[in-house]
Amino acid sequence: MIRKFIFYSIHLSTIVAPFILFFLPADFFDKGESICLSVKLAGIECYACGLTKATMHFIHFEFEQAWNFNKLSFIVVPMLFPLWVKSIYDIQGKRLPGKLGNLMYEKGA
Repeated sequence: MIRKFIFYSIHLSTIVAPFILFFLPADFFDKGESICLSVKLAGIECYACGLTKATMHFIHFEFEQAWNFNKLSFIVVPMLFPLWVKSIYDIQGKRLPGKLGNLMYEKGA
C-alpha cells in the first residue's frame, strides 16, 4: 500500500510539475538570495547555481535569460522530457517503447 502511494506520488508530481511551473511567471524564482551550500560556505557558485531560474525561463521560451542564468539548462531541460514521458507510461502500467524504453528499464523488469 505504501509502495503504491509512493509510486503514484512520484509519478503524478513528475507529470504535473511542468504544468504548474509553466503557469507561474517566468521570474518567479529570480528574487531572493541563494540557498546553495557552496555559495553560503565558500562564496563560490557551483555548476547548478541558477539552474532553477534558467529552467523557468527556458520553459517560458526566454532562451537568452536562461542562457545568462545557467548554460547547462540547455542540456538539462531537454533531458527531463524523456523522464516526463516515462512517468506518463509508468502511471498507465505500460512500458516505454523502443530504444528509450530499453535504456530506462532494468533488464528483466
